[in-house]
Amino acid sequence: MSGFFTKEAIFAPAGFNRWRVPPASVAIHLCIGSVYAWSSFNAPLTRVLGVVTPAADDWSLSSVVAIFTVAIVCLGLTAAVAGSWLEKVGPRTVGLVAAVCWSGGFLLGGIGILLHQLWLLYLGYGVLGGCGLGLGYVSPVSTLIRWFPDRRGLATGMAIMGFGGGAIIGAPLQEELVRRFYQAPQFLGATADVKLTTTAGRRYAEVSGQSTEVVVVSEKDVPQMIVRGQPGVYVVGTGSTGVAETFFTLGAIYFIVMVLAALSYRLPAPGWQPAGWTAPDPQLAAKKMVSQSHVGLNTVLRTPQFYLLWIVLCFNVTAGIGVLGVAKTIMTDLFGAALPQLVTSDFAKMYVVMISLFNLLGRFFWASASDYLGRKPTYAIFLILGTLLYASIPLIAQQVSASPSVVWLVVFYAVTMVIFTMYGGGFATIPAYLADLFGTRFVGGIHGRLLTAWSTAGVLGPMALASLRERTLQQAIKNLAAQADPAAFLQKFGAPISDLSQLIQSKTVTISKLLEVCPPGTSDPSSTLYNTTMFFMAGLLAIAAVANAWITPVHERHAEKN
Repeated sequence: MSGFFTKEAIFAPAGFNRWRVPPASVAIHLCIGSVYAWSSFNAPLTRVLGVVTPAADDWSLSSVVAIFTVAIVCLGLTAAVAGSWLEKVGPRTVGLVAAVCWSGGFLLGGIGILLHQLWLLYLGYGVLGGCGLGLGYVSPVSTLIRWFPDRRGLATGMAIMGFGGGAIIGAPLQEELVRRFYQAPQFLGATADVKLTTTAGRRYAEVSGQSTEVVVVSEKDVPQMIVRGQPGVYVVGTGSTGVAETFFTLGAIYFIVMVLAALSYRLPAPGWQPAGWTAPDPQLAAKKMVSQSHVGLNTVLRTPQFYLLWIVLCFNVTAGIGVLGVAKTIMTDLFGAALPQLVTSDFAKMYVVMISLFNLLGRFFWASASDYLGRKPTYAIFLILGTLLYASIPLIAQQVSASPSVVWLVVFYAVTMVIFTMYGGGFATIPAYLADLFGTRFVGGIHGRLLTAWSTAGVLGPMALASLRERTLQQAIKNLAAQADPAAFLQKFGAPISDLSQLIQSKTVTISKLLEVCPPGTSDPSSTLYNTTMFFMAGLLAIAAVANAWITPVHERHAEKN
């Protein structure tokens, strides 16, 4: 059996059709790419106890989004180590270990949800699952570059496009499983029919002679329920969001698919090249910054090009990954109040799916186009156009707030879809960019080390977005509270405005509930929650554009001598 897991065991025989290799790569990436559908878990994970709406002891959105951050950090760190390990043992072994880690992360995470232990979710999905992400991500890249030396951009596009498209399958599957396993909590009746009290910001009602914690669902909260129900009062700790059972089911499905795919990996025999293909003319290759030599794993760290590419990838990913982690939430915040009949939970779910689709298409389109445009010009398009598009989103939000219209929803949709084609294209093009600059011999290991930029972006993007959003949200609620009628506020929440901070912390006061006690015509600030974030992301892309402009061919002194 030890021979079965060696690199030599998967060398392809003569006459092997190289087009049999991409499906295995895409299958593994479709499984691990479901991480991009993480925002579908935000709602059920932030209301595990309240079920219909967050309860005081439910996990906050920022703590849930941080699980996604941990997974991406572990992806990059694992990839940095796995790159050199991959060169030794081959993609089959790496793929099998990835299947165990990714599926095991779902299993451990599901246990954490059942026990309501957030640290188990971090350890399971975040750390163990993140290691599976890194191993699964690097396993096909160098493999396909070796099979397609004539079309490096196409090869990396095929290798990585499944990762971008994982949410196309993952988001609907996750939503459907959550709905199937969902159980509504105990309903006590309409708000007017239940005697409520407020203690330390929490709402209580008498159930079977005992004071029991409850949550209150208003009319405006109904569209945001996991499964639509009646407005009114529900008992905390009853029912189930179905998210734990969903974790267990997904873990089993992904394990089976990834193991079968890993067993299908093949490597070209030493010295193999496509029939009729010859290496490009050195002068033409030099014009496109395509190196004819190879730079070693340790030597690459002494080149300025590696660090410039690190900045380019880090800032490009930071801009996109922060939005990806809360994509469904952003759509609801920006347009849920302005267009409530159109922007429902199902609409927001489809938005996540469309992001994944354009992410996938961008990976294949831009990586293939870079074979003709060149890698550096392709990245220049990503970064300059991306800067302009991110900066336009606050202007769109301003128009939505001033005059709600479907037109602005269409514009926002189009802008973000273009952004995510370039986000995905950046990931798919970077391995070919590395192969052009540093040669193909060690590209797997070099790519793994560069993915530490993804780890950094995985922290910087979601943390910046969550922090800036939370600060804006707190200020928006305080501004609304200043406009509210004190008597109506007291009647609505069972506590005076002076207790606002405590009510916010216990999730009793939200923007939607607060608007009900504000004067008619009060503007909903939800659409402005991300303005500062978008300008911040645009600034990062501008810096990355400068770094990309500084990249030049690697000096010959760094090339391997043999």
